[in-house]
Amino acid sequence: MPIIKSAIKRVKQTKTRQKRNTITKRNFKELIKEYRKLIEEKKIAEAKKVFPKLQKAIDLAAKKNILHKNNAARKKSSLAKLLSSQEGNTKTPPTQKSTETKTTKPKTKTKK
Repeated sequence: MPIIKSAIKRVKQTKTRQKRNTITKRNFKELIKEYRKLIEEKKIAEAKKVFPKLQKAIDLAAKKNILHKNNAARKKSSLAKLLSSQEGNTKTPPTQKSTETKTTKPKTKTKK
């Protein structure tokens, strides 16, 4: 145990923050499990209802620095992709670009 007054205070602060962070982390992890289970059971309508709650929980965790913002974005993206693949709404591949070459004007020298 720390002896210095400020160190004692830091231990108390760390414990309370740890509890708060654990609750937030547990919340979004449980929602992810529920969401994946619904998709696995082909209950797409219910999964669509859970998805906004899941996004909100992940955003909250990112805001509180429990998750890095890129990690949160990656999780949301992969979970959204999982839902859309089960819906059958997979995106069509991008259209082919035309193979025509651009014509450029020859450079002319300007007199100074």
